[in-house]
Amino acid sequence: MTYQQTIDYLFNRLPMFSRLGAAAYKKDLTNTLALCEFLGNPHQKIKTIHIAGTNGKGSTSHMLAAILQSAGYKTGLYTSPHLRDFRERFRINGQMISESFVIDFTKRIQPAIDAIEPSFFEITVAMAFDYFVQEEVDIAVIETGLGGRLDSTNIITPEISVITNIGYDHMNLLGDTLDKIAFEKAGIIKPGIPAVVGETNAETLPVFQKAAEERQAPLLLAEYLRYAADWKYQHHELVVDVAHKGSDNRTTYTLDLPGYYQTKNLITVLEAVHQLQLKGWKLPTPVVQQALREVKKLTGLHGRWEVVHTKPLLVLDVGHNEDGIRQIVAQLELTEYRHLHIVTGMVRDKDVDHALALLPKEAVYYFTRAQIPRALPEDELAEKGHAYGLQGNHYPTVNEALQAAMHAAHADDLVLVCGSIFVVGEVVIPD
Repeated sequence: MTYQQTIDYLFNRLPMFSRLGAAAYKKDLTNTLALCEFLGNPHQKIKTIHIAGTNGKGSTSHMLAAILQSAGYKTGLYTSPHLRDFRERFRINGQMISESFVIDFTKRIQPAIDAIEPSFFEITVAMAFDYFVQEEVDIAVIETGLGGRLDSTNIITPEISVITNIGYDHMNLLGDTLDKIAFEKAGIIKPGIPAVVGETNAETLPVFQKAAEERQAPLLLAEYLRYAADWKYQHHELVVDVAHKGSDNRTTYTLDLPGYYQTKNLITVLEAVHQLQLKGWKLPTPVVQQALREVKKLTGLHGRWEVVHTKPLLVLDVGHNEDGIRQIVAQLELTEYRHLHIVTGMVRDKDVDHALALLPKEAVYYFTRAQIPRALPEDELAEKGHAYGLQGNHYPTVNEALQAAMHAAHADDLVLVCGSIFVVGEVVIPD
């Protein structure tokens, strides 16, 4: 098979969550374990960091990968979903997996696919572990796909476990309360392995404490150890002064991920770095500082309050659930513009109403849809949006909506694309 034939086979032969939603979700680890056994259990042959959370796990994964590779370690990074290219999911020191590896792996795993009938995600997890072992990485940063306890990635015993935060997302699969969702995410906490948790509240903290106690795992609550003492925007960068609780000592970090919400991810990352240092990983502060200035360049991260055009300002952000939209709205309040234009599309199995209720009513909206079966039709989204006082027209494709927004916008306006990672992934950046 050619590379394109291989990708077509993987996308069409296997149940894929981005296309099908819950129907593609396998609620146990049996298939992943069977696939990895077929491959010689590669997940047992590499050091890993495991990252879960409702929001921020992608940014946190990329920050940690950038730091590790800047410190001289050959670093694997597995994330999902991809924005534009399937190979984005698998990187070593920022470089995507080769087309030839994808072809060869798929050929090797085909007998197991026929026997096991795995999901698309289960295959990609097995591919990641096999790739990282064959390339002899020093460590791999592994982002969960959905949840934690039953996520296909949860067959590893990592150096540390990291949980960024808990919010409402995938409630049809993870539970309809924060403590139920926290229970699923806490499933990545392993016996004796340090667990770093970024943010907690009255509902989620007891869940993490119980899980850590039962598994005799050290629990590090990042928000109680450090805090952002000051921050400012400077040339599309975020400059943050971080202080230790109970100390006046401050360290300044400059992030090329400029969203204000990255201050919370930074606090989580710094505690994860500290725990890795305690385990013998050499990650000096100057290296950490330099890496955080170059996360996008080092790892290929996109779609986090990403400025891709000026005059008008065009920003892409993959925030899509209630907490993600809330963070976007907070960011808008900190951003200067004359008029606001929002291109948005959502998937039908998300809590669309809560997201729409949070969006600013003073914007002009361009309702659209990504070209996947899960997408909410643009006319239905527009109708829902109008019920919440959001005014605008609807368009059948993302780029038709974007072209309309860019045409209508003045040089000092802001055009924001958000609502779904799949919508952001289809954007063709204008000249």
